Amino acid sequence: MILTDTHCHLYLKQFDKDLDDVLRRSADAGVKHIFLPAIDWKSIRDMDKLQHPEITFYKMAGIHPCSVENVWPIDEEKLAGLCNSDEFVAVGETGLDYYWSTDFVKEQKKSLHLHCEIAKDTGKPVVLHNRESTSDLLDIVEEEQDGSLKGVWHCFTGTADEGKRALDLGLYLGVGGVSTFKNAGVGEVVAKMSPDRLILETDAPYLAPAPHRGKRNEPSYIKLITEHLAELKKCPVQEIADTTTRNAFRLFGIKN
Repeated sequence: MILTDTHCHLYLKQFDKDLDDVLRRSADAGVKHIFLPAIDWKSIRDMDKLQHPEITFYKMAGIHPCSVENVWPIDEEKLAGLCNSDEFVAVGETGLDYYWSTDFVKEQKKSLHLHCEIAKDTGKPVVLHNRESTSDLLDIVEEEQDGSLKGVWHCFTGTADEGKRALDLGLYLGVGGVSTFKNAGVGEVVAKMSPDRLILETDAPYLAPAPHRGKRNEPSYIKLITEHLAELKKCPVQEIADTTTRNAFRLFGIKN
């Protein structure tokens, strides 16, 4: 069984002490494809340290909304140049985050517009972070959607109506550990959605799925998310693994 983690921050310090073991467990679990969203300029450089003979890594370039204040104004030429390179498969992660601070909402919105424009110019998907900002996020996507914008609402935690709106706007939904949490409601929403635009992610080291909730997340746990989604949808685990990997390859333009 081949599994794909479409959103993972393996370059962060939480993995410094045991990265080799983490990668070994990931490969043993069947995780053969790992996508690496950027959060700032340094993270883009740090991605290059990731290597494993059984895993293919895919890099993205972008500025996380919580990093906007530290790099503002964003070097638009630098970001566009990176995203135009064949070395990067997506633009992000970008988006809005009103949880940690609302002091830089104006700059976050400008950054999101910039990332969407670059995504359209390059034909690559935009990877969207959303925390307590759903309405504004989807409004901006709607403004930017001219038929060419594609992307994913990573770590989907929305309602059924919000999910439908995102799908209608051409987005995929990233299903992660939150879908396994009791009383979160995400699993029930995802269970009712067509699987053709669902992709799987860990967001490691954050948001580990049950039964590891509250601990450090890692790519091997994508298997738990896959199994849980299969249970929710009452279908074989292999079917979920195949469908979500195929969806990821389609979204990110990966040739099989």
